[in-house]
Amino acid sequence: MSKIISIIISIFTKLSTWLVLAIALGIILRIINLDGREFWYDEVLSLLLSNGKKIAYIHPQNIPVILSTYNQLLQIPQESNLRDISQTIINLFRGIVGTEPHPPLFYLSHHFWLLIFGNSVAATRILSAFLSIISIGIIYYWGKILLGNRTGLLLAALLATNPFYLFHSLNFRMYGFVVFWTILSGTAIIKLIDINQQNLNHKKYSASRILLAIILTLAMAGGLLTFYLFAYWFIVLAILVIYLDKNRWWLYGLCFIFAGILTLPWVIWGTRQQLRNADLHRFAEGETISKILIFGRHLQDVVQTLGNHLILGDWITILPGISAVIAGGVIIGLFIFASVRLWHQGDRQILIIAVILGIFPLILALFTDIISGNFTLAFGWGRSMIFILPGCLFFVAVCLEKITGKWRNVMIISWLLFYLTIDIADFSIRQRSMFHTLANSLQQYPEKTTLIVLNSKAWGHVLRLAYYIPPNLPVMLLAEESKNLANSLEQVLNNDNLNYYLNNNNSQYSRIIWLESGYPLWSAATTEAERNNIENLLNQKFTLINTKHLSGTMNLDDFMVKDYIISEK
Repeated sequence: MSKIISIIISIFTKLSTWLVLAIALGIILRIINLDGREFWYDEVLSLLLSNGKKIAYIHPQNIPVILSTYNQLLQIPQESNLRDISQTIINLFRGIVGTEPHPPLFYLSHHFWLLIFGNSVAATRILSAFLSIISIGIIYYWGKILLGNRTGLLLAALLATNPFYLFHSLNFRMYGFVVFWTILSGTAIIKLIDINQQNLNHKKYSASRILLAIILTLAMAGGLLTFYLFAYWFIVLAILVIYLDKNRWWLYGLCFIFAGILTLPWVIWGTRQQLRNADLHRFAEGETISKILIFGRHLQDVVQTLGNHLILGDWITILPGISAVIAGGVIIGLFIFASVRLWHQGDRQILIIAVILGIFPLILALFTDIISGNFTLAFGWGRSMIFILPGCLFFVAVCLEKITGKWRNVMIISWLLFYLTIDIADFSIRQRSMFHTLANSLQQYPEKTTLIVLNSKAWGHVLRLAYYIPPNLPVMLLAEESKNLANSLEQVLNNDNLNYYLNNNNSQYSRIIWLESGYPLWSAATTEAERNNIENLLNQKFTLINTKHLSGTMNLDDFMVKDYIISEK
């Protein structure tokens, strides 16, 4: 018995045991939280695009529409032959070049995925989660090649538990794919450089070079066809090659050229159309802001992006912006201190590699934003720069390995416990179930014809309603901007021929649910005067029976629900 106890104690005193445990917990958190939250705004748009039905979407007008008509757009298309498949793919591409700012690979791959697994929340997210688990395995080799087995395990554990990456691993969006292509291409080029530096000419190493070159080429092409800003990563890897293996630049150059050739058909046909239709004004700098304030905002974007990526994760959606500045300042301070220590210790090569992979793409994006006058760097709480995450985590791993001395194990375990605490708290405390709550309320009176009055035309709000409210319920939707909502609602309620709207035998709405979005996105929020007009209008014929505030993990999830039933005469 004492032997067994001593063996167990020896196992759990090893750092590698804790690293493997952290990796396992990171994987478990992905599996158990696949459908723990409802779709957020952009995820339901991914479903619409992947189905190839975006071009069929019609924005709500100033009259009610049967809500289930939007639900049909979110269903998997019926494809019984090659002609059906080709038509859906054509529609998918047409939908992307309309207003979508991203390349097609993510949507195209999910189209075929959804045909097999369906359009449930878990089914839509599982591919990203699966690729994130593969990425954790691949990045182990990234760290192992550069600094050994323990660093490989540490880097994999940091990636598995990183809050920002965990959140995007469980999103039906392309950002998890971007990290996968980043890690795959980065690991392939690091391994290729390693083989070349050893000057191994055996046949098996020649075969390895060819295989790695193919993987690098496909990964680079995959990244570009998933996310346009992945082009920064091209430059980063080119700099890495110049620093570590410039004598064989032609080998890597061929990989880059072939990757570009693979993306060329889409660039010629699709990217040109996207640029014509793109809304680039949302990234532009304000006209009334001074140059000093503009430069300060650019620097703030850098600090906040680092803070979100490496500390706060998705918590930033409810925290004040200053928290990201503080978190980013801590990370910058750590990197500066570590850089000085590493330089004086003689670990200069690994320091330069860490800076190239983690910090250089951030600097590159910063100067691009300054020159172009845009603010793309911190867009979406930093998700537009998610390809910097693997390199930044490698920098963190180098810091923990090289400058912590006798406190190394304690610091590593503390960092991982900090990440896991944020992860578990995020997915256990912060819920997103607004539309489930609304659907449950509607199902209590399934026979009542209900009109949902929404102060937003934004398709993410409309489509989430349609996805979560059962299509068999007699529900109509009036979606209108706040400034026009009262007038449109008055016309609907005063119309004698309600059958025109209802398409059934009822003569009136039995129930009205006024769904007020706190962030309508495409229009201004409801003012107090507009709110009073709608309340006065509803109080003429209906009785308020319930008021409830619904919220999720971000401002797009904020709704006030007022439930009215028709007054007894």
